Amino acid sequence: MNFSEFCIQEYDKFYDEQIEFYSQYNLDSYSHWFYDQESELLRIYNNDNDEIYFDYVPIGSYSLKSNTWLWSWANEHSIEKNKTKTLIIKELGEKNSYSQLSDGLFECDKEECWNFAAITKNYIQSLGVYCVNSNDLLSFKLVIKVHGNKNSKEVVKLKQRTVDCGIHGKRRPAFVCQHLNLTERKGFHESFDTFRGMDLDNDDDFGAWCNECELVRDKEGEWNDVSESYAEIQLVCEECYFELKDFNK
Repeated sequence: MNFSEFCIQEYDKFYDEQIEFYSQYNLDSYSHWFYDQESELLRIYNNDNDEIYFDYVPIGSYSLKSNTWLWSWANEHSIEKNKTKTLIIKELGEKNSYSQLSDGLFECDKEECWNFAAITKNYIQSLGVYCVNSNDLLSFKLVIKVHGNKNSKEVVKLKQRTVDCGIHGKRRPAFVCQHLNLTERKGFHESFDTFRGMDLDNDDDFGAWCNECELVRDKEGEWNDVSESYAEIQLVCEECYFELKDFNK
């Protein structure tokens, strides 16, 4: 059969199971998400402190800016080891001359992404598919296991790498100078260019400071006791960081 027919067949298989997956875990009741590439753990939660943790396999991502799909096995920036499991989809594409499954990166319509997700779900044993939207990037996760025990080793390790924000819940930590706020624009300088949902190396943190701190830092020639004392760096969560960035930049 041609690829369009194959997609219809696979999506029909996928649809009812996906509805059941969302219903079983009441996923529509959760409004926030966080995932960690190193542990390949997905946290879904809401403002009432309800949360659920899943192990996941990255399927691929869709850029809303370039209208391109990138299979996880072709993503050189991903550190997730489980992405190699999706090579079975690449082999399926090569065997049947379905270029959309064998090419790592290509243009397509957003609606086609769920066909790719459905095919992956049908060929890799799993519970269902969850999609996160971050900075114009849709990232599709194949959920393979639920962590019923919130005190499991994997969950505890993830919590240790997050900060519990009173506004946004558990998020990755970030650091800003004492002057940045959401009432008066102060300018925004960063250690490196950032965007929401970006992956960080183990030694990297989100860090920013205002125009005044930059003047002091430039005068001192570096971050030292004088410039750091002036900045009085504060701990915030990742979401607070980007709210400050949007307001002050």
